[in-house]
Amino acid sequence: MPTYAYRCKSCSYEFEEIQKFADKALLTCPSCKKRQLVRLIGSAGLVFKGSGFYLTDYKVKPTADGELKPAPKKEVKKEETGEPKPTESPTPKKKHDKSKH
Repeated sequence: MPTYAYRCKSCSYEFEEIQKFADKALLTCPSCKKRQLVRLIGSAGLVFKGSGFYLTDYKVKPTADGELKPAPKKEVKKEETGEPKPTESPTPKKKHDKSKH
């Protein structure tokens, strides 16, 4: 659930409230009890929960000259066919030597 920031126009009281997306905005100030609340627009906090997220996924690494660059992406190579690779190479066939006949 997102956290919304509010400020009262009457008494300038500021607070945050955790609400569902479907919840209506609050109207009454908990400090002065007047209907003067305004929902503030701020940056959204993004939280990744669950498996599959890694701390290094979005890291920014400084370069030698001090410039910040995102970490390079690792490529994952997959087989073009769905067949597994053979673990051993096939035994080469012996060539028939015609000179021994």
